[in-house]
Amino acid sequence: MAAPLSRPLKVSRSKGYVLYFTVSCCSVLALFTIWWIASHYGWVNPLFLPSPADVWSAFTDIAREGYKGSTLLGHVGASLRRILIAMFFVFVTAVPLGIVCGRSRLVRAVFDPIIEFYRPLPPLAYYSLLVLWFGIGDTSKVILLFLSGFAPMFIAAVYSARRIPADRINGARSLGANGFRLYAFVIFPSCLPDLLTGFRTAVGVTYATLVAAEMVAAVSGIGWMALDASKYLRSDIIYAVIIIMGIIAILIDSAIRLLIRRVSPWIEQ
Repeated sequence: MAAPLSRPLKVSRSKGYVLYFTVSCCSVLALFTIWWIASHYGWVNPLFLPSPADVWSAFTDIAREGYKGSTLLGHVGASLRRILIAMFFVFVTAVPLGIVCGRSRLVRAVFDPIIEFYRPLPPLAYYSLLVLWFGIGDTSKVILLFLSGFAPMFIAAVYSARRIPADRINGARSLGANGFRLYAFVIFPSCLPDLLTGFRTAVGVTYATLVAAEMVAAVSGIGWMALDASKYLRSDIIYAVIIIMGIIAILIDSAIRLLIRRVSPWIEQ
C-alpha cells in the first residue's frame, strides 16, 4: 500500500513546486515591469532610479572591462573568498563549542554572557577596534565576518544540542558510547539538520555584513564596488552590483537548502 500512497504525494509536491516557481517568476516580472514604467515615464529622478537599460549597460561594461583595475570575477572572487574563510572558521569553532554548551550548563554559563553581549551590536560598532588591532588588510575583514556569523551558528548549535531526547543519549550510553564517540556518532548527527539551518542563517548575516567589511581600505570586492560607485553618484553601477549580490546570495542559499533537503528530507524548505 505504500507505493500507491507515495505517488500522489510526489505528484502533489511537484505541482506545488511548479506553482511556487510560476508565482515567483510572475512576482519578479511584475517588479521589473513597474521599474521600467517608473523610469520610462520619469516618475522618479534617474539619479535615484536608473532605467533597466542603463543598469544592464553598466553591468555589461563591468563584465567586459572590469571595475577599477580588476575584473568582475575578480571582485566577486575576493568577496566570496573572505566569506568562505570566515564561514569555515565559524563552523569549526561555533559548532563544537555550541554543542558542548548545549550539553553542559556550566560551560554555557561561561560563554553565553559574552556572546549575548556582542551579538546585538552593529558590526560597524566594533569594526574600528578590529582595524586598530589587526590592521586594514583582509584579516580584520575576515574577523568581522567571522564574528557576525559566529553568534547565530552558536545559538543554533546550543539549541539543537539541548533538544536531543534524553532517551537517545541514555540508549547510546547503554551501548557503550561515551566521550568523543557519543558526540561524534550520536549528538552531532542528531544536531546536523538544525546546524545546517543555523548555517544558512549565519551565511545570510555574514553576507549582509559584507559591505561593512569592505568599506575600510579595500580595493576589491562587490561590497566595495557598491560603496565606491556611491562616491561618484553612479546609481546604475550600484543597482547592477546590488542585483549581482542578490543573485549570488540566492545561489548560495539554494545550495544550502539543497544540502538540508539531502541531509533531512523530512524538513520542508
